[in-house]
Amino acid sequence: MTAAPSNTALPQDLREPLARAIAQVNTVVLGKREEVRLAFVCLIAGGHLLIEDIPGVGKTTLAHALAATLGLDFQRVQFTSDLLPSDIIGVGIYERETQGFRFHPGPIFTQLLLADEINRAMPKTQSALLEAMAEGQVTVDGTTHLLEPPFFVIATQNPLDFAGTWPLPDSQLDRFMLRMSVGYPDPDAERAMLAASDRRDLIDTLAPCLMPAQILELRRASAAVLASPALIDYLHALLAASRSHGEVRVGLSPRAGLALLAAARAHALLSGRAHVLPEDVKAVFPQVAAHRLAPGTSTRSDRDAIARDILERTPVR
Repeated sequence: MTAAPSNTALPQDLREPLARAIAQVNTVVLGKREEVRLAFVCLIAGGHLLIEDIPGVGKTTLAHALAATLGLDFQRVQFTSDLLPSDIIGVGIYERETQGFRFHPGPIFTQLLLADEINRAMPKTQSALLEAMAEGQVTVDGTTHLLEPPFFVIATQNPLDFAGTWPLPDSQLDRFMLRMSVGYPDPDAERAMLAASDRRDLIDTLAPCLMPAQILELRRASAAVLASPALIDYLHALLAASRSHGEVRVGLSPRAGLALLAAARAHALLSGRAHVLPEDVKAVFPQVAAHRLAPGTSTRSDRDAIARDILERTPVR
């Protein structure tokens, strides 16, 4: 007698570790279950995550909790106005003994890189991450160095009206699969946070729930989630709507469409399904699309509002 086919693409042996990992992060970042879920969507989809919000609402705490939970090698870089690209990538140093240069790798040679307050660095330094985020490698003095998978960048940034910030170039923004905000906690979560121990002390007690090999297996499972022709039609309609929207100067690119599909597949996987529904696309569309839209110079609408409007105006086919 053959077993009934599973209605989920998530392997049986990964369900419990993944559920424990999500639950563990939620014990540190209180009252932010949707934001934690989106962070795992980004990880499983193979993207990079940008967290934008005011200081003090838990951006860095979320990144540290993820690092402690995922069992990945971890490095943190505090971005400042005097940070140089070589401070991130590394530099070749001349050695008298060998009469040659030897490459000394920088903190980017890790599996999870926290780029803290990325928009406090100048654009040239921000762009040092481009090749690493797009291709999982860096090139120094004509030599290519591969980064160890799974390579995952979590960047935090302050709102642009804060002093000492530079806007991320569009090419850099496009390398982040998801951009989200954390926001203030709800009253119950904030009260629980005030009554509990310091979040940093709690992070120190966390144990890894997932290993790198399991994360790679989750990514393979996510890529195998079915997207029907009708679902692809809906996704394509969203892309087309972004390009014809009256308040958008530059709409979503084909690469943005691929990122949207990958994120929707990961969202479906976390929901216990082996196929993508329009609800999965809707759940991730604002976070995938908003930072990639270029509003017209005459409009006063922000990117998030435009992304929500595109979603509301595009019917499910």
